[in-house]
Amino acid sequence: MQDQEIHQVIPILRETVKQWPLSVVEGMAQVERKPYQVLLATILSLRTKDSMTARIFPKLFALADTPEQMVRHSPETIAEVIYPVGFYHTKARQIVELSHILLDEYGGQVPSDLEALLKLPGVGRKTANLVLTVGFQKAGICVDVHVHRISNRWGYVQTKTPDKTELALRAKLPPQYWIEYNGLLVTFGQNLCAPTSPWCSRCPLPQFCARVGVTKRR
Repeated sequence: MQDQEIHQVIPILRETVKQWPLSVVEGMAQVERKPYQVLLATILSLRTKDSMTARIFPKLFALADTPEQMVRHSPETIAEVIYPVGFYHTKARQIVELSHILLDEYGGQVPSDLEALLKLPGVGRKTANLVLTVGFQKAGICVDVHVHRISNRWGYVQTKTPDKTELALRAKLPPQYWIEYNGLLVTFGQNLCAPTSPWCSRCPLPQFCARVGVTKRR
């Protein structure tokens, strides 16, 4: 894909993904959600299927949806509520720990700064950028496996890791697309541009895709 072609690709993606459900975290952007809720939903979603996250995060928020409420509960109690999301014991401990940090260091508020978010337990670049874009509607580029795979498959970037993909996209993706880029590619990747044997015959973007690394397709 040539750099300037991204201006053609994004409008096509916007129309294409309308036929599919949004990812859980992106769906939260469609309703008014507190950054704290976005942060916890994003942590729950790590290494967990969207269908499972969608079922569990309302239970967690019913238990507590502010740091003040959350620290009243033990990690064991939270683990019982969020079971069976992936690594639920670890995530329960992280949720309690980061809730204490938010109360002690940030007045109970989630920081809207990337570097401050990255200091929180369990928060990597993907989570931090999602909190910025979905929770605060601030510029950021969240790169998960779908964004990394598809951006490289197109030939838009040439990188080996999601973190390097984020840096490459920050250098070349026009700023007006930063916030929506993750949501578009995640939905597209979950439903059409699969990791193996993507549905190239149904793809609305064949003229823009270099099919880098694609050895089998449908």
